[in-house]
Amino acid sequence: MSPSVADLDTGGGSERHHGTARPTAARGRVVTVLTHLGMLGLSQVGITLAAFATQIVLARTLPQEAFGTFTAALAVVSLTAPLAVFGVPELWLQRFGREGERAYRWVRPSLRVMAASSGLTVAGILAWSLVEGSDPVAAGVRALLAAIVVAQAGLALVGTVQQLRGDYRGLSVLQVAPHLARVLVVLAVWAFGLSVLAAAAGYAVVAVLTVLGCVPVMRPFLRRGKSIDDRSRELPPEPASRVRAARVTGAATPFVLGNLFYLIGMYLGTVVAAEFLGPAAAAVLAVPMSVLTAVYLVPRVVYQQYFLARLHRWSGTDRDAVLIAYRWGSLGMLALGTVLAALVALGGLPVLPLLLGPEYRRSATVMALLALAIPFRFAGAAVASLLTSGGLLRRKVAYQGVGALVFLASLAVATPLWGVTGTAAATVVAEVVLCTLFWTAVRRRVVGNSPLPSWHDLRQRLTRETPRAS
Repeated sequence: MSPSVADLDTGGGSERHHGTARPTAARGRVVTVLTHLGMLGLSQVGITLAAFATQIVLARTLPQEAFGTFTAALAVVSLTAPLAVFGVPELWLQRFGREGERAYRWVRPSLRVMAASSGLTVAGILAWSLVEGSDPVAAGVRALLAAIVVAQAGLALVGTVQQLRGDYRGLSVLQVAPHLARVLVVLAVWAFGLSVLAAAAGYAVVAVLTVLGCVPVMRPFLRRGKSIDDRSRELPPEPASRVRAARVTGAATPFVLGNLFYLIGMYLGTVVAAEFLGPAAAAVLAVPMSVLTAVYLVPRVVYQQYFLARLHRWSGTDRDAVLIAYRWGSLGMLALGTVLAALVALGGLPVLPLLLGPEYRRSATVMALLALAIPFRFAGAAVASLLTSGGLLRRKVAYQGVGALVFLASLAVATPLWGVTGTAAATVVAEVVLCTLFWTAVRRRVVGNSPLPSWHDLRQRLTRETPRAS
């Protein structure tokens, strides 16, 4: 059985360690963690390359205004994802982290809530497309891309199930497959000189195939054919009370808002640029924003897809692990974000004009400016995860709301004054504010006066951890 969400738990039974057993066990544990993170990391590299390739090929193939129309419609669809998913994946991580297999009582009610929300979201996009009579091409693109909403919901659910089971190989494949399929679509658009509507239709076909691919993975989970975590057998038996839809809605709402505020920062700038500056301006912004979105997958992989279930458990049982995550996790993510920001800023200046053509020369400047936000997003994600798992979720969501308001205000001021450059600057300002709020809250409400662990403490913890029996 693959290691599950208990991978980094401190194991008991220290009396079994003799001679070289302890360092050998520790090395095995570290290798396991690095292997899982490596698989997820490789999938994110694939996603990054695939997403960037689709942007490059479409930008080179479609007229700039058509490309702007496509990316703006895709941004709107992506913004609706939190409403469709309705926080159910994060809710499952939280409940299974706290309750073990007793959390199955949340599954079917939350699926009903999510199905209703997804249906309403798709209906809203289709209605918006029908109302858009002045530009039938844009309306058609929006209607076709509505299929992506259902695909995003399915991928989010299946990804959570695989994360709970410790199936990081399957999770990696699932994440990258739709993006590789989109590459095939845009290559067909380029090779045959197809229109923007054909590109949107191809994306819709990929979305349908993605949903069909999610069904076989979800079926055994719904039948409870495989234990999520061996720890659940250690939980005392307790009658499972029925969970009603209203309770699911209340518990999931903070996750919905948090995801919505996150995506506002990622996609609203492109939508605003398209509406107020025109499709050509949206096209100039879309490519650097796609790079930024791909880079931001790194902290989401580390915290949303790997450590979040552990952090939920550690928050109530392992204070030392929380402090290690705060000190070394946040510093490590800040350092990694700084390195990636330099690579993005310096690499984009010569590469983007070469790949996209002279009409996208401004995109390189915009990307260099957007790169300033990367270290703040990485560090903010590290500390925000401690708010999510430490009983401060509503406070975290409130801070995200403040960040979204700062972003909206900055957009309202900077976009009319400086155009696309102002939109990029507003993104950076919002990230700085949000990271500051997160870091201050965690320092005061999670860490407090506790002494921070040293590097020696981290090494000592790793050497005393033992792998759980498979």
